[in-house]
Amino acid sequence: MITALDHIAIAVPDFEKAIKRFMEDFGLPFEGTEDVVPAKTSTAFFPLPPTSIELVHPLNGEGPIAGYLEKRGGGMHHLCFRSDNIDEDVARLKAKGYQFLSDAPTPGAHNSRVIFIHPKSCDGVLIELSQPGDAH
Repeated sequence: MITALDHIAIAVPDFEKAIKRFMEDFGLPFEGTEDVVPAKTSTAFFPLPPTSIELVHPLNGEGPIAGYLEKRGGGMHHLCFRSDNIDEDVARLKAKGYQFLSDAPTPGAHNSRVIFIHPKSCDGVLIELSQPGDAH
């Protein structure tokens, strides 16, 4: 079951400048950075309970975020919903006709399991489902 809005992701062309903006200009608490190698993404999190803002930047200049920035520049990238059972949610949504960008959840930041719903299934919005690493 979907339990919360986990985070809002913003694609950023200048990772360090964006981190500084959210820390210094907006005064948000900075949780740190993490490279998500399978997604070719560097992430920075700013928790604002019960949700977070996530900055996403291409890891080593490659991956899907690099293509997004090249096509669109920076901007809101996706909404992420927290799930307490991602496998059940994926099965339920597939049965309703939702299309996913992969066949199964993959490793995400913070030891989570994640999967993305194709924007065509959600009125042009990229939706991520994320099950925290400590949930089974």
